[in-house]
Amino acid sequence: MPISPHGGRLVARQVEGPEAAEQAAGLSGHPVIQLNEREACDLEMLGSGAFSPLEGFMDRAQYEGVIEDMHLPDGPVWPLPVTLSSKQDTDSLSPGCRAALRDPSGRIAGSMVVGEVFEADLEREARLCLGTADVAHPGVAYLRGLSGSYISGSITSFRNRSAEPFADRKLDPRETRVLFKARGLETVTAFQTRNPVHRAHEYIQKCAMEVTDGLLLHPLVGLTKDDDIPADVRMKCYDALLSNYFPASRVVLSVFPAAMRYAGPREAVFHALIRKNYGCTHFIVGRDHAGVGSYYGTYDAQLIFDRFTPGEIGIEPLRFEHSFFCRRCDGMATTKTCPHSPDNHIVLSGKKVREMLSLGEVPPIEFSRPEVASILIEWARNRRD
Repeated sequence: MPISPHGGRLVARQVEGPEAAEQAAGLSGHPVIQLNEREACDLEMLGSGAFSPLEGFMDRAQYEGVIEDMHLPDGPVWPLPVTLSSKQDTDSLSPGCRAALRDPSGRIAGSMVVGEVFEADLEREARLCLGTADVAHPGVAYLRGLSGSYISGSITSFRNRSAEPFADRKLDPRETRVLFKARGLETVTAFQTRNPVHRAHEYIQKCAMEVTDGLLLHPLVGLTKDDDIPADVRMKCYDALLSNYFPASRVVLSVFPAAMRYAGPREAVFHALIRKNYGCTHFIVGRDHAGVGSYYGTYDAQLIFDRFTPGEIGIEPLRFEHSFFCRRCDGMATTKTCPHSPDNHIVLSGKKVREMLSLGEVPPIEFSRPEVASILIEWARNRRD
């Protein structure tokens, strides 16, 4: 039996094609609310049902419940705010009015029935949700750029598939659920990534596939940091890896159009609950999931799941130690399975890999599959030129 969506049902609030065009045209003369890049990603996630049980951008009661104890007022776990910041005078936004939502490209990407406008203490939000108010943290820097006023309301998103990046690789929660059923995949592990998959990632993915029927490789292609490898390059890497080293019938590759918050432990829970909505039963939580810098402990993103009962989360976290290639074992391992000292382990930092790529050097085969490395070297060369 398929896993239930978070909160019990998928809350899909999305229209497309002629219906979307008609609704957008009908918003002429209505107030317009400008979205930033994160909010545009959130609108799409809300519309597709990926953020179920949310029906729109959070009101004050939802916001306070989430930042204080990671629960919505009616009970479900929800670890991070999904909010819409005001960027202009809000006098025209009376409760119950319908407003157009305009994305950064200027397109009317949806509509919202306004609930309330409320003030928030953004430094408090940062400390509670991100664990820091240090502006060097990208999540804190984002909050510092907001007005401090949030607008709540239920939404309808207008999908324009023909104009979307990776439209042919983007499955919404209803579509992944249909696909899993068609392939006979009753249990599916989701893997979140914003980086190319290297051998350590591949190892834990295949370990998970030994205990579940399938894998959803779900790379995030929404808003990320400027120094992250571009999504189109990463997609080429995933295709090369899956074509050569994974059974096609048991793996689904679909892009994840969310924005990164870099919220560490809370974002790990956030990512798990969203994958439950996509129909996944298990979720890989590795080393420093959704972390940045040294703001979070190495395994804090795993430990946070202990704060909830299994029934509250509903999707099973698979907790993996940092994996590596051991020369003495002559294979992939973790500290749970390898008795040898670290000088036998091949572990490369992201900085070291970027340096090698910029020089045209191929990372060792124990670290990266050659098909993936060649794509990254070409990207680094073109970037340098």
